[in-house]
Amino acid sequence: MPGPIQLMAAADGRRIDFSPLRDRPRSAAIDLVSMADLLRNAFVYPPHSIYSDVKIAISGFEPGQDLHAQPRFHFPYQSSAAPARPDMAHADCPLLVERYHRLLCEAVTRASADMRTPWLLQSGGKDSTSMAMALAEARPDATCVTYLGGREENEVDSARFVARQLGLRHETLVCEPGRAYDRYLAMVPQMPLLTADFAMLSYADLVTEIAGSGGDGVLDALGSDPYFGLPLRWPQLLRVVLARRLCLPEGVLHSSLVSRNFPLSYALGSLQMDRFERSFPGSRFTDREVDELLCLPVAGASRQRLETFRADIAAAPTLEAQRRVAATIVEAATFGKGMYTADAAGLRLGYPYCDTVLREWIFHEVPDRLLIGPGGVNKVLVRQHIARQFRQLPYVRAKGSFRFDVCGLAGRFDQVHDFALQARALMPGAPAWLERHRHQLGNKYFASKFYLLAVMLPWLLSRIGSAETPAHAR
Repeated sequence: MPGPIQLMAAADGRRIDFSPLRDRPRSAAIDLVSMADLLRNAFVYPPHSIYSDVKIAISGFEPGQDLHAQPRFHFPYQSSAAPARPDMAHADCPLLVERYHRLLCEAVTRASADMRTPWLLQSGGKDSTSMAMALAEARPDATCVTYLGGREENEVDSARFVARQLGLRHETLVCEPGRAYDRYLAMVPQMPLLTADFAMLSYADLVTEIAGSGGDGVLDALGSDPYFGLPLRWPQLLRVVLARRLCLPEGVLHSSLVSRNFPLSYALGSLQMDRFERSFPGSRFTDREVDELLCLPVAGASRQRLETFRADIAAAPTLEAQRRVAATIVEAATFGKGMYTADAAGLRLGYPYCDTVLREWIFHEVPDRLLIGPGGVNKVLVRQHIARQFRQLPYVRAKGSFRFDVCGLAGRFDQVHDFALQARALMPGAPAWLERHRHQLGNKYFASKFYLLAVMLPWLLSRIGSAETPAHAR
């Protein structure tokens, strides 16, 4: 049997070599606590993975340490610990914006160096708009693609306008849950690891489309939040206030008043969550539900994994600072969905905002008020960069692209239920949960939990079949 495996990201976060996983036997042990992580938070707490003997770290874990022993995490971009940045009173804003543009162009060039036909995942928001401006100079042969996944989105018009003004080709892919799920199922055998990010099926849909259209590489505008900062707005503050780790009676969420009311279901679900974990996106299973799904008291062991990050959370002086730590922890999902699907599709993947030169310059050399401005305006430098070429854009009013129609996925209920029956040795309580909630999947709160099962079950079955049992984490 192969020994323990440890995977570390390259310094710029753009590359992980998954080849050590390719010769693993299909019967390799699944980590029970990691399954609980996925059900509770939609990702596996780093540096753990879905396998009990495979550790993977993206940010905050220094190379060289044994991740199988006592992994040490340190968040490198806590603003309070940064050296004094330049004073805004003496800053030359046009020069800083120009320097940012040049560094972003260089980051795009490095990230796409081994791509013949790169595609940019262009949400139409600030980060992807700024990156598209650099792309037009550094890789004008690239194609931009925007994913329309829900009725609440309005950034497609912004993305299309930006791409056309910059002379870049632009494509739009509209979410069809059935097609996306089929594409995900087709790539499951090739996916090296498992995460359940709520854009996972969007990415499976996109990378399949890109590969089929002749693309060989993907550029993603993720990665700048930890060093730019994440100002706290009222929706995030409300979620923090609600999170109380209460244990509500099971019948509350199943009452006729609640079961079809998403805001009320979400609020009651939040009451049962840990305050810090509530900063992770989406509706997920409660601890009690996790223990019922797995028929073992394992949710507490999943929550215990948060202790690896507790010192950095405690050292964060504000809720905004804590959100930076959370954004780094959740990279296991935000980057994982791209890494795993791109690897399965045979595509290269680059994150220009993770470029070492760019992020170190922004964190150390850009004045505070160009990171977060008065009133909590985020990414002021990026906004000024965009303003050089564009004025008011639709993304200013509302946000959202690359989401997934979780309620629409309920059309695959019978297929997912069949997966649950096959996976009873892994997740004994899944069939009963599905049967109990079948008629509540029009509510996004319950549909999001269905989504987690729909993503997890086929991947798990592809690795160990229906007869294996998961292993406890060490």
